Amino acid sequence: MSLAHLLLRQAQLRPDTPAIFSGPKPWATHGMWAARSAALSMRLREAGLQPGDRVLLFLRNHPRYLELLWGLWWAGLVAVPVNAKLHPREVDWIAGNAEAAWAFTSADVATGPLAGVSVQIDVDSPQADALLAEAAPGTVLPEPFDADPDHPAWLFYTSGTTGRPKGVVLTHRNLMTMGLTYGIDVDPVDPHDAMLYAAPLSHGAGLYAVPHLMAGARHVVPESGGVDPAEMFALGRHHGPLTTFAAPTIVRRLVEQAQAEGLAPTDAARSFKTIVYGGAPMYAADIRRALEVMGPRFVQIYGQGETPMTITALSRAMLADVDHPRWAERIASVGVAQTPVQVRVADAQGRPLPAGELGEVLVKGDTVMAGYWRNPEATAATVRDGWLHTGDMGVLDADGFLTLKDRSKDLIISGGSNIYPREVEEVLLTAPGVAEVAVVGAPDAEWGEVVVAFVVGLPGTNPDVAALDAHCLAQMARFKRPKRYVVLDALPKNHYGKVLKTELRQRV
Repeated sequence: MSLAHLLLRQAQLRPDTPAIFSGPKPWATHGMWAARSAALSMRLREAGLQPGDRVLLFLRNHPRYLELLWGLWWAGLVAVPVNAKLHPREVDWIAGNAEAAWAFTSADVATGPLAGVSVQIDVDSPQADALLAEAAPGTVLPEPFDADPDHPAWLFYTSGTTGRPKGVVLTHRNLMTMGLTYGIDVDPVDPHDAMLYAAPLSHGAGLYAVPHLMAGARHVVPESGGVDPAEMFALGRHHGPLTTFAAPTIVRRLVEQAQAEGLAPTDAARSFKTIVYGGAPMYAADIRRALEVMGPRFVQIYGQGETPMTITALSRAMLADVDHPRWAERIASVGVAQTPVQVRVADAQGRPLPAGELGEVLVKGDTVMAGYWRNPEATAATVRDGWLHTGDMGVLDADGFLTLKDRSKDLIISGGSNIYPREVEEVLLTAPGVAEVAVVGAPDAEWGEVVVAFVVGLPGTNPDVAALDAHCLAQMARFKRPKRYVVLDALPKNHYGKVLKTELRQRV
């Protein structure tokens, strides 16, 4: 059974029920969605694509994104959703590594042809219209591809510690399990609900289309294609209370919008049923403020690309239980293990540690990835004896609540997007006049963290900050570039020559 069978089921149960909306306007019923996705799958197969082939999705949030996803799965193809904020050179590398045969793009994101892709189609073009048009009456459409549960469905590229991202292979089993546990551990869903896709469909927000399709709920893509708090509140008032996924920076913007409009929690409840937040640390002060302004609308999840959206959850009830004697500690945690996974905190040998001791967070269950795309060495290093080694450091309490304390691998999370310092350092080291670089994250009230680069110039040179910034913009995505540059005479190092990033973090 594949994820496409979920759409077929809803098309049979609710063929005339509106399913996808572009802002306030209906886009497709369940029946139309299924007909378009099935017709797309037929045409892709006729064009020579075979089950298991990869298709890149490099576009802004668009109602057709959902039709494309399910069309690919209907044909047994593998979706490769790519962050729309990436630099074209980064996307070219992903397309080449995935050996993507086709790509669907949008003109505002893909400004030119992608290297190595044989067919590239703009999502708003007549060619896309033809591919997604419902088949002529009497046409026998294919049944959904009868996928083995471990057949790849989604190839998600992480940020790379060495400048090269790794492709996380997520199977139909992985995403089906994630979808089923959502209603148990995160938020119950029924056909009256509506999921709002303001955060990128290429990431967690897009994955949450699975549980909402399972329940026959509605799917709303804002006309802006992104995060506009005023638009999000207005869409909630139009459609009824919405569910959405938001990084902490989006939560803060929604709270600020509610305050700017003078909304009481009862007013916010008319726009939002549930706001699931994750993807970056949420400060306790921020969630307290959010609860005060918008009421009990919030659920926290903790997951990784390698176990999508499914490690722990901190429920609405737990966040709202202000009378609990340990409420202050619990809202600073990431909650308890979700139903289909085991979570442990372990020492360097993978042995479980007692409650209260700091160690690496390990996860085991049917949501854990099949492995890294064509990278058995990295897979073997990350998944050992069935346990995913997350690289995150945390503590479990006696009640099973997990609190994250630090992140190994020096990961920076800014506005919900992962940034690895090594990737930024490698770009800066190619700039004229630069001898050494060290990149760290600095706390930031708006973005969670921002990138700070410490730069040492070659002898007799004084690095120009404006030139460094221009160099970064030419080489990588804008959101990855440093927000601050600090020029030093020398980087602090230990006796072995290793840069002391702890000292640099103290400086910022």
